[in-house]
Amino acid sequence: MSEFLGPLDPQGRVPPYQQTRVAAFLTSAHGALARQFAFALPAKLVSAWQTELNAQVYHEAEIVSLLLRATSWVPDLALGYLSMSWETAWFPQPAEGIPDQPLARAVGLATLAHAVHAGIRPAALLPREANADDPFVMALRRIELESGRLLQAQILFLKGPELLAHRDAVSAALEHRHVEIRKLWTSALEGVGIVVHES
Repeated sequence: MSEFLGPLDPQGRVPPYQQTRVAAFLTSAHGALARQFAFALPAKLVSAWQTELNAQVYHEAEIVSLLLRATSWVPDLALGYLSMSWETAWFPQPAEGIPDQPLARAVGLATLAHAVHAGIRPAALLPREANADDPFVMALRRIELESGRLLQAQILFLKGPELLAHRDAVSAALEHRHVEIRKLWTSALEGVGIVVHES
């Protein structure tokens, strides 16, 4: 087991079987976020936070599109089972303890997005000698950069004044999602020889 992707080939590229597993997980997670953000969008934008929601749909879709094109895909028999467990984990989970159901659903989606953007750091898996010009390497770095930007929107919402009265419910939902996503990500990587150290 290693904490980095590899061993790299002579051109400094990540092995295709590792690319496939990492990209499949990220595509599943960001694809689920894109779908859920799209369904959460109202037909007409009436507040500032809804414009941010609109932007998030397109950022998540861009991440999926980038991965589909930048990855050297190879067959991975484990993906059938793994994909089912991943897709099940992304199901909407309204935050418990918030009686306003639209708000509880929004918090549930924000906590999922927060866990994905903060808990998954794909570029940290790249060894120093990885080829900076390789499309997959560039994609992982771009995704991590975008995740940092998108994370700010979740933080602003989850710490906003409209949730002040529900701080305990928000914290519990956030902790649950982080534990769940961390476990899935760790398991996906262990299957291709990568060990994730807790930060």
